[in-house]
Parts: sequence; structure tokens; C-alpha cells
Amino acid sequence: METLKKFVKYYAPYKGVFFLDLLCAAIISFVDLAFPQILRSLTKTLFLKEGADVILLDVNLPDGEGFDFCKWVKERTPVPVLFLTARDLEEDALCGYEAGAEDYVTKPFSMKILLKKIDVLCRNGSRQEHRCFEDGFLLVDFDAARAWVGGKECVLTPTEFRMLRYFTENAGVLLTYSVLLEKLWDSTGAYVDKHTLAVNVNRLRKKIEDEEHRYILNVYGMGYQWAEA
Repeated sequence: METLKKFVKYYAPYKGVFFLDLLCAAIISFVDLAFPQILRSLTKTLFLKEGADVILLDVNLPDGEGFDFCKWVKERTPVPVLFLTARDLEEDALCGYEAGAEDYVTKPFSMKILLKKIDVLCRNGSRQEHRCFEDGFLLVDFDAARAWVGGKECVLTPTEFRMLRYFTENAGVLLTYSVLLEKLWDSTGAYVDKHTLAVNVNRLRKKIEDEEHRYILNVYGMGYQWAEA
């Protein structure tokens, strides 16, 4: 107890510096803990908003493993992922491919080969671009028959996917009731009327729209139109 009193008495003139140092240490510790989480949140938000042509990803990330982030990406978008990492074990490469990556490159690597791989992935992605729709809020992969609204997967029926594809391929064009009925139902041999069409359109709207994102516009007495960006 006597020693503690001497310690306090000795450092009393420096208590301001002591508490400032303690505060700085606490702030630094908080930043060390929070920064990876903040970075991950910002990265995901930016990715969902802006999209990407290809993703270069390391296995070792500040806030976890790249395998988990790759799975997260593939659950939301078909963008190609290429792992670029020093982890060269066979099981690591297999985990990368199982997570959905298109390629797995280990260090050291040839820059020319890497650039060629990226070029191939970008060209393959661009060839499939017409089969996807993305505007930062709504993402539809028509090849995989999957859709995401606000980053969350949305379950659509086959009819809703056909409607959605036809609408997005004809953005800004007035699609009359008769054209929609012919394109979406008559080809299957099923007969439906305008009421059935309206019911399906309303169901699709409820799944993909909110107050800030309106896609399918009514053209009174004539048909529907997909709003241009």
C-alpha cells in the first residue's frame, strides 16, 4: 500500500499525460478491432452499388478468409473471382474453387500470365453480360435463374423470370397487353387474359420494387413499360 502511495505521489504531476496516453491506447485498440469490420462493410456496400468486372482476392484477409468473401460474392452476383495468394497447398486451391472462384493463382507468379488470365475472365464475363441485369439495387442472373434485391436473394417463378427478362431487354419500349400475352404465354400453349397478366405483373413488382426503385410503369389502357435508367 505504501508503495502504491509513493507511485501515485511520484506520477501526480504527470497524470494529464498519463490519462492522455491511456486514452490514445484505448482509441488505437478500438481502431485495430473495428477497422477490419468497417472495411468489410464498406467493401460490400461499394461492391453492391458499383459492381465489378473481375475480383482479385487473397485468401488471408484482415477480417477473415477470402473463401468466405468469395462465397458471399457468388451468392449475389456472377462476377468472376480470381484468387491471388501465397497459400499454395492443394487443399487451399480446392477450397477456392469450391467457394466459386474461376481461377486460383499462387505467388510467385508471372505478371504477363496474370494479366492474360484477367483479360480472359473479363472477356468471358462480357460475353454473358446480355444475360444479366444490374443497377445497384436489382441484380438478375438470367442464366442461373437467380435474382437479388438490395443484396438479398429473391425467389421468382419461371413466369416472373420470363417477364423480367423481356422487360429488361426492351427497356423504355411500350409493351402492349397483346404483345406481352403473345410473347410470354401464347408460345407455351396456355391461354391467359389481361387480368392474369396484371396479377403476375403486380406480384413481380412487389418482389423487386420499393418506394425508391420503380421499374414497371403502367401505360394506361395500353400496356407496360420498363423504366429506363
